[in-house]
Amino acid sequence: MAETTGATTEATDAVSAAEGVGAGAAGAGAQAAAIGYEQARDELIEVVRRLEAGGTTLEESLALWERGEELARVCRHWLEGARARLDAALAEPERHGGGRED
Repeated sequence: MAETTGATTEATDAVSAAEGVGAGAAGAGAQAAAIGYEQARDELIEVVRRLEAGGTTLEESLALWERGEELARVCRHWLEGARARLDAALAEPERHGGGRED
């Protein structure tokens, strides 16, 4: 019984965390500022592991799914930001008359 209570508490925590962040890019940006890419990725891996293992109630599964969606948005936000920085860095020499030899 203690295992079920722990899972319920974790699912409730996941729902609370997911509800604490707004949906969409603005929410992902705010959440990304709060947690880093690696933390979001690691938590997402754990959420997926728990969903794949089964043994949770429908409510717990839905809470985990929603948290996973939010974590995926956070990861995507970080990766898009990294891509933009790389693109800007690669474009920098072209703006100053230099260029890369391909």
